[in-house]
Amino acid sequence: MSGEKERLHAAVLVSPAAERRKARKARRQAAARLQAEQARVEREAAKAKAAAEREERRSTTFLPAAGEAGPAALRSPGRLRLPRHQDTSATLAGAYPFMAEGGLGSDGVFVGQDLYSGGSFVYDPWVLYARGIITAPNLVLAGIVGSGKSSLAKSLYTRSLPFGRRVYVPGDPKGEHTAVAEAVGGKAIVLGHGLHTRLNPLDEGHRPGGLTDQEWASTVASRRRDLIGALAETVLARGLTPLEHTAIDLALTATVAENEVPILPMVVDHILTPSHDPDGRLAEDGRLVGHALRRLVAGDLAGLFDGPSTVAFDPDLPMISLDLSRVTENSTLISVLMTCSSAWMESALLDPNGGQRWVIYDEAWRLMSHPALLKRMDAHWRLARHYGIANMLIFHKLSDLDNVGDEGSAMRSLANSLLANAETRIVYRQESDQLGPTATALGLTGTEQTLLPNLGVGQGLWRIKNRSFVIQHQLHPGELELFDTSRRLTAGVK
Repeated sequence: MSGEKERLHAAVLVSPAAERRKARKARRQAAARLQAEQARVEREAAKAKAAAEREERRSTTFLPAAGEAGPAALRSPGRLRLPRHQDTSATLAGAYPFMAEGGLGSDGVFVGQDLYSGGSFVYDPWVLYARGIITAPNLVLAGIVGSGKSSLAKSLYTRSLPFGRRVYVPGDPKGEHTAVAEAVGGKAIVLGHGLHTRLNPLDEGHRPGGLTDQEWASTVASRRRDLIGALAETVLARGLTPLEHTAIDLALTATVAENEVPILPMVVDHILTPSHDPDGRLAEDGRLVGHALRRLVAGDLAGLFDGPSTVAFDPDLPMISLDLSRVTENSTLISVLMTCSSAWMESALLDPNGGQRWVIYDEAWRLMSHPALLKRMDAHWRLARHYGIANMLIFHKLSDLDNVGDEGSAMRSLANSLLANAETRIVYRQESDQLGPTATALGLTGTEQTLLPNLGVGQGLWRIKNRSFVIQHQLHPGELELFDTSRRLTAGVK
């Protein structure tokens, strides 16, 4: 009886709460065993991974610290240890490696070396326009005589030829582009007294694709009328009156109706002696215009534009240049010649299917003083994007723009608009007295302004939109010989 009582007493002592505590303890112990097992597995996996990495490193062959031996010596990078140096940002700015301009990319025509970054510099206005870096493909190039701007211009357009571009030079007063045109398989048309070359500015010219007969006839009539008016304004050095415009229009209409190939002498005859003028008032209205245009057919320009063309304009040639170096040094005659020659090639120039073309305006100071030529240039610059044209304006200094017309005049506004519509401005060496006008026109910083008088030959400050580069133009020996404009000065000098 005593043993049975002890068992009953022990059962009464084990309460339900005690049993629950015992179960919780067992679960904690089981969880701890599981966590310990998982940790052990992870440690073993980590040890195995570390052992595999050590084995991989042991089996990998590395270069010795001094580099490879034999023929490959010194071709592998070694460690560079420099002592730590602390200074102000103003002092370190000159050596900070990320201050150099990143460049315009690798697509385009190679120009030379960026003097700040040391890398190659390429430029192509059509590529930059397609990428949205610029919104106008026109270019302005300025530099004093002997700075290398002419070589840069020739290098830019000749290196563009393999990319499918073409080059038009509507007037070359010094004949510098003639040898280049012949060297690249193009054509240079030499104009001047005593030559057999003759251009008829009233030719219909190249007909663009996509025009109906009526549209083409209207285009030709409008271009002829504008040309004769521009020639008359250039010779008269003033604008035409409404009566003079009427006299020109009626004379041109009568000439075209009577002749299959109209020429300037016929138009002059109809202005001075109209076929339908019963009271003589039409002849009186056009008398001054007729005598002004007569200068082109019977005066000091006789023989240049007074007959049918003796040469044909081939828009498929890689380059066409009109050489005016044989004409006497008279700005008015140069202006008349360039007005006629521009109209002669304008039909091909404005053909939207003609491809991408450079149009080079050399010796711009001659052109911008004549309203008719300035208006033509402005029209071409505004239509550059539509027709795939990149105009290049070359002159000596930016202050030449101040010599165009009076302050606040329409001519001055047109001249300034040429600069405004050119987002690529290249400035070669300038004299000290030109730094102020140049900096004002281009918005140069003080640092950029101080660079200009110290630039060497072939070195230029390139301003493309809001970015600046200092570029050393590099020439191939063949280019150097072809582009040399000082050959006469250096001939015989050793």
